[in-house]
Amino acid sequence: MVLVSVLFLLIRSLIVSRTALAAENLALRQQLAVLNRKIHRPQLRRQDRFFWVILSQLWKNWREVLIIVKPETVIKWHRQGFKLYWRWKSKAPVGRPKIDKEIRELIGKMSRENPLWGVPRIQAELRLLGYDLAESTVAKYRVRGRTSPSQTWKTFLANHAKQIAAVDFFTVPTITFRNLYCFVVLLHDRRQVIHFNVTRYPTAVWTAQQIVEAFPEDTAPRYLLRDRDQIYGEEFHRRVAGMQIEEVPTAPRSPFQNEYASHYTSSVRSGMNAFIRSLSRSFWPCALTGGCGPGPSYKRAFLSS
Repeated sequence: MVLVSVLFLLIRSLIVSRTALAAENLALRQQLAVLNRKIHRPQLRRQDRFFWVILSQLWKNWREVLIIVKPETVIKWHRQGFKLYWRWKSKAPVGRPKIDKEIRELIGKMSRENPLWGVPRIQAELRLLGYDLAESTVAKYRVRGRTSPSQTWKTFLANHAKQIAAVDFFTVPTITFRNLYCFVVLLHDRRQVIHFNVTRYPTAVWTAQQIVEAFPEDTAPRYLLRDRDQIYGEEFHRRVAGMQIEEVPTAPRSPFQNEYASHYTSSVRSGMNAFIRSLSRSFWPCALTGGCGPGPSYKRAFLSS
């Protein structure tokens, strides 16, 4: 219907004189301006949008005659049409092909009859049967049991926390530019420090003696968590093995695996730094004012700490 109207107007423009067409165009523009004041947003059909998209491609001055819509709107219609065209042009199956119902039922049956089998085991069994499926596909269609066949990691830690102890060294610089080596023994059960000691010259013999003092008689834990420091030498290994303690060294450069002990040593260092800063804030006002006796100097030093 729209094309017939356009064709009729084209034939009519060839017959009617140019003056009459200009007057008619002016009258139509005035009426459109009145309608535009009354109707803020006219409802346009799909045919109307298609007409303006085609006209914008054929006539370079199409922006000058627009009244009911903005030029940006026509450009947006053209872009939408471009997207719809290429969406229709590139219609193709998206994603991986669907798995047959028979294979899905087989995965569910294998997982139900073998609750201890994980995804890699089911995938390997399916490959033996000639079905090459991805691990994510097997995990998607595997039937998951309501309860785990074995205890969870949280339960495991709760059951064995009383049998785990952790040790760690940390250094403390002194005012005379020397280092003190602090040794800490911590139980995982209540995260309690049961033994600590300080030395200037740590050795394997000294470290082994600290373990003996930390666990007298039959109080030794089953596992001892430590890092891979060279201080834990042959004498330390022999003494710990004699106490029926199994050493569990962490991976190289992995302090997070000995988290409780590392967190405690970091907290101690932070607390010591804060204490030293508080002392420095109290010391310098006293030094600059000539002492911390009673009076304004003492009050300022006390308030600054």
